[in-house]
Amino acid sequence: MRKILYISLACVLLLTACQDTYLDLDPQDSITEAAYYKTPEHFKSASNDLYFNLTGWRTLWGGVEYFDFGSDLNGLTQDYGRGHDEIPQSDDFWTNNYKYLRKVNMVLQKAEEYEGDASEIEEYVATAYFFRAFHHFFLMQRFGGVPIVTEVLDVNSESLTSPRNSRYEVFAQILADLDMAIGNLPTESEIAEADKGKISKYAAMAFKAKALLFEGTWEMNVGNSTDGDGVSAGAGSNKPSGYMSTSEMISEANSLAKNVMDNGGYSLWNHNEELDNLSNLYLFNLEDAGSNPAGLEKASNNEFILYQKFDYNLYQSRKIVSHVFGGRGAPSRKFMDMFLCADGKTIYDSELFEGYETCASEFQNRDYRMTSYFADHETWDTWTPGTLELLLGSVGWSNRKFYTYQYGSYRAQNEESYDYPIIRLAEVYLIYAETLYLMNGSLTDAQMAESINLIKARAGLPGITNAILADNGMDIWEEIKRERAVELYLENSRYFDLKRWAEAEEALSDDICGPIVEGNEYEGNPDLYNPEAYPYGTKKITTPMGDLDAVIVDPSTVRNFQRMHYLFPIPIDQLDLNENLLQNPGY
Repeated sequence: MRKILYISLACVLLLTACQDTYLDLDPQDSITEAAYYKTPEHFKSASNDLYFNLTGWRTLWGGVEYFDFGSDLNGLTQDYGRGHDEIPQSDDFWTNNYKYLRKVNMVLQKAEEYEGDASEIEEYVATAYFFRAFHHFFLMQRFGGVPIVTEVLDVNSESLTSPRNSRYEVFAQILADLDMAIGNLPTESEIAEADKGKISKYAAMAFKAKALLFEGTWEMNVGNSTDGDGVSAGAGSNKPSGYMSTSEMISEANSLAKNVMDNGGYSLWNHNEELDNLSNLYLFNLEDAGSNPAGLEKASNNEFILYQKFDYNLYQSRKIVSHVFGGRGAPSRKFMDMFLCADGKTIYDSELFEGYETCASEFQNRDYRMTSYFADHETWDTWTPGTLELLLGSVGWSNRKFYTYQYGSYRAQNEESYDYPIIRLAEVYLIYAETLYLMNGSLTDAQMAESINLIKARAGLPGITNAILADNGMDIWEEIKRERAVELYLENSRYFDLKRWAEAEEALSDDICGPIVEGNEYEGNPDLYNPEAYPYGTKKITTPMGDLDAVIVDPSTVRNFQRMHYLFPIPIDQLDLNENLLQNPGY
């Protein structure tokens, strides 16, 4: 029998024997397909197993671009953000997602064969439809058009040698599956507390809104420039009959976001009074009462809509999350200067900006998220100190978003067990705001108040109105984009945003700079700053204090992000196995 790497046939049914208290999973030992799928409990267990394949600490580890490491907002470099051009021998994101699709399609196939009352298993079938959409969307975002798989494959399946479907055919399948899921999933309020983390109707709606915004703006701005002709390269640009227009996509994304906002029952996690204005820190390392100074637990979080659930006793990350995020999440100079001052103005317009005289001074009177995410020695408090001294080519700041509280004592390496957010309410507000702008070219004051201003309020910023924007020379479109950058940092957003706006070539090919080293405590102080540790030297950048030197962490001379890099290459092993697969253009 020939070796099948394209889609693993080894994973017929991976039923994990976890305790009932974790997503209500039932232990299943030595169960074969022939003896399985006979009762609603079988379908329940099979659908529960699909949750382990959501994106999260375990499934994404190694895929640094999905944490936005190395984007223009990040001070440490990654090859992907520079514009990689090597075709890998294999790609786990391709292989694993097709493994996951096999499990999904098994549930759906067995549901068609089920002889009992179909209503008894409709929620579990709906869950499978959601996951089929989810995995196809993951593949489409990464590779563009891919083979659509809606059946359980065996070694003789024609799909193993099929050409790629176009991204438009894939997206049409995604939308069809999401509609099937939305129709039969429970609302959030109908999910028992013990089952929180399961996908609700509103989670599927939020995901569909996110997918529609992504694809609608991709088609508006990128068009078919990455498709290839489908004959010599790429998946082509074939659109199925009745395919949605981009304006229809944006309109439906807006309606779905509004539905989730109004009816989903979610709320922003705002505990600034108890947490010294650091809600945007502790939300992302929330576990039990020991995970934050206020003693808040996961049950207090009603902001996460779609997420992978972790648990210290039952399902730890088993990855060095704090260690990796603390270093790789360090910000670029560009990102640090994006944070507004407490009066809602940029550092160039606000009298509250304290400048760069010390590392701590630029944190003063700023958006709460700046201190929530990053810290110097004066703001780490009980956290492990970050590196201020620019002696070894470091960025100078440390990241603490997704960094566990009292690392090393409360939680040790590999023990971090906070949930991984895929979509949360703040992103739905931003989807709503962006789609309104794309539809109308503006937002009303009331629309700002019910979306973007709620996010600003948690960050300690005043709300905006059209009059405020005009008075301060601000542009609502740029403000929406800035809010997405700041609010969704390290949440698998920035790379996709830059690409769907067709801004990646410019943003990812510019110099990446670190701290200002002129006219402050760094200059001439060998105990803090060693110029020899920075082989690329410094460059003058525009600041509110004039043009000042900033260290160059990664120069534009080694960065060459092009349109071809909007999609990843098809791995070599898949091209070898299926001669009908064509490589993406440019590779």
